[in-house]
Amino acid sequence: MTKFRKIKQQKTLVTSALPYSNGPIHCGHLLEYIQTDIFVRFLRLIGEDVIYVCADDTHGAPIEIKAAELGITPEQLIAGVYEEHTKDFKDFLISFDNYYSTHSPENKHYSDLIFLRLKNKGLVYTKDVEVTYCEFCKRTLPDRYVKGKCPKCDAPDQYGDVCEACNSTYKTVDLIEPYCTICKNKPIRKTSTHYFFKLSQFSKKLEAWLNKNRNLQPEIKNFVLNWIKNGLEDWNISRDGPYFGFKIPGEENKYYYVWLDAPIGYIASTDNYCKRHNLKTEEYWQNKDARIYHFIGKDITYFHFLFWPAMLIGSDFELPYDIVVHGFLTVNGEKMSKSRGTFFTAREFLQKYNPEYLRFYYANMLSKKLSDVDLSFDDFRKKVNNELAANIGNFCYRVLSFLNKNFEGKVKDIDNNKKLIKEIDDKIKGIKKNYYDLNFNEAVKNILHISSLGNKYFQDNEPWKLIKEDKEKVHGVLGLSVNIVKNLSILVQPILPNFSLKLQQQLNLSNLKWKDINFKLKNHKTAKEEILITKMEEKAEGKKIFPLDLKVAKIIDVKDHPNADKLYVLQIDLGSEKRQLVAGLKGYYSNSELLNKKIIVITNLKHANLRGIESQGMLLAGDDGQNVGVLTVDKSEAGEKVYIDGYENSTKELSFDDFLKLEIKIQNNHAVFEGKEFKTDKEIVMVEKVRDGRVR
Repeated sequence: MTKFRKIKQQKTLVTSALPYSNGPIHCGHLLEYIQTDIFVRFLRLIGEDVIYVCADDTHGAPIEIKAAELGITPEQLIAGVYEEHTKDFKDFLISFDNYYSTHSPENKHYSDLIFLRLKNKGLVYTKDVEVTYCEFCKRTLPDRYVKGKCPKCDAPDQYGDVCEACNSTYKTVDLIEPYCTICKNKPIRKTSTHYFFKLSQFSKKLEAWLNKNRNLQPEIKNFVLNWIKNGLEDWNISRDGPYFGFKIPGEENKYYYVWLDAPIGYIASTDNYCKRHNLKTEEYWQNKDARIYHFIGKDITYFHFLFWPAMLIGSDFELPYDIVVHGFLTVNGEKMSKSRGTFFTAREFLQKYNPEYLRFYYANMLSKKLSDVDLSFDDFRKKVNNELAANIGNFCYRVLSFLNKNFEGKVKDIDNNKKLIKEIDDKIKGIKKNYYDLNFNEAVKNILHISSLGNKYFQDNEPWKLIKEDKEKVHGVLGLSVNIVKNLSILVQPILPNFSLKLQQQLNLSNLKWKDINFKLKNHKTAKEEILITKMEEKAEGKKIFPLDLKVAKIIDVKDHPNADKLYVLQIDLGSEKRQLVAGLKGYYSNSELLNKKIIVITNLKHANLRGIESQGMLLAGDDGQNVGVLTVDKSEAGEKVYIDGYENSTKELSFDDFLKLEIKIQNNHAVFEGKEFKTDKEIVMVEKVRDGRVR
């Protein structure tokens, strides 16, 4: 007997860009993670051997500087951000197989391994360079802490490494009219010895890879080839201390530049996963048959198409199979901006909308083509209401409810409508290709078309009339309709995993895969139906805009102001982020009385410097001329919205002078504006110590 050797299944590794550990996840970030997650869920659905890894990008001077400002260690800062990031990703149904940190032993190991391999091949050398140094801050200024005019296009207020206007890269000393972003003073130039990677030696190899790889987006490929044509410069891969990161072997005050060890975080996260699942990291990163997909934004194209592949080539790792680049997110046609009220964190979005609505909306807009995506809230509402609710949701519910009402949920035979079945089968083949090709917008269009066909078929047969004449025929119509519902539950699964799961529970089915897409469901009993998609309410007409964006915050630390006798410096938790406030509460509250208290904070107030300490907002308190008491809540959680009935909170940046123009009163220990009390969804806001007075 001939023995056949079982062919090992191809391994696929997918990554998203690593979010930086200096702030919350926002809707712009989510565009990429939702895009990646849809692709990964599709690959799992069709049975591919795929893992999805990512990590927090934790190193660099911004982390070290921010931690110092907050009076905590960098490790404490990144641990808190990690907790917030992972919660946001989970709530948006992002299904990482491994979410890790670049501040890890695995990342140190692979950073040193790659650095030493490059160095031993003569691809790393040292030379003296000019660096930007701030005499006032007494430190070398890293890229993100010096700004000036771009030396290539003259765009103002550009960081010291890359221009956001023309995408050019340069050195901090190349900036025109530079200034320190910490103290705003003009820096000087100093000489320092640094390590360089010979990127210039990889021009031909990078060009060959770009021309050979047919998966890469043409517009990106041409962009990168032009960079190579214009000449590549060797890359400074070290930074002077103080710096939060990994020390370079043999050095005491030199660290790997964050852009060296950050992408190595992809390998480190893979390694962490492999160690826990009895796999080998080299099966992904040193295996010609494996496929590595990177999903990134166009702002980090230079690093991922030049530095990263050159490092991989030089240290004997495999190159990516594809690097998928998406455009920027705009909101209502504008660049995301806090001052314009178009900046939304993931947590803020979750407080208003179902996360699957955003997944569906982004899928509607995403394709392999490089283009920006606009989150238009009018369009968002229309797509959810007219496509997701009125089309897919309505069809699935009406079929299952009619089946349960008239046939006790029993599926018997299927109406053999060959024309309809063939039309749907052809669409399904197209949807599979759409998902594979990352044209999710086309996949959504075809899924909606199938649902529309199902709706038309159900409507044309008028089962509510036909049942009086031919119950058996109606049972067959319902049988075919339920099979369409079942197939839809699988087809939408990458985009709407929760909806798919609940729909399959109503079908009394579970763990369906792509291979289960067929018209063979017979002699089966479904479970009770429920409405899974509800329409979004139309924008309330006549609502006034209240200029304050008010939220509940929990005080997590209280310190005396170093330069003012009557001021405290508070650290507060706003649910999706942490901030610092300066508050004039000394003499009214002790440190211990304030700690852990839940207060009301204006989050859109322009930040102010109060006696040398930045205040990132303002708490609200009542004042009757003798006593001062904070506005507080009991049942509400940090981050919850505080509002007034009939008003919509504005997120537009507000000046302190504008705040003083508002007349907010205290009546019977309640804060009142135009006769209406401040409240959360759980309770009315109370005022301590002051029965009647004003809010200050």
